[in-house]
Amino acid sequence: MGPLVKLAMLLNAAKLIGAGLATISIAGTGVGIGIIFAALISAYSRTPEHQKQLFTYAILGFALSEAIALFGLMLSFLILFS
Repeated sequence: MGPLVKLAMLLNAAKLIGAGLATISIAGTGVGIGIIFAALISAYSRTPEHQKQLFTYAILGFALSEAIALFGLMLSFLILFS
């Protein structure tokens, strides 16, 4: 194998490792969403009269957590296909 082939293989390996590391954010997002809705259920049981306001905050937290996962997925695709 020539030096150019080795360099291409090294760059491809670095791309795959980088894309794999970028997808770690998806696991963290899953944990974050679980924590958000666990806290929502706990808050519902403590103060049932604030259900509408609590649900609004939970959906906002869910959307922000999900955005982090989408950014991580977008970054991994950018690393893989560019």
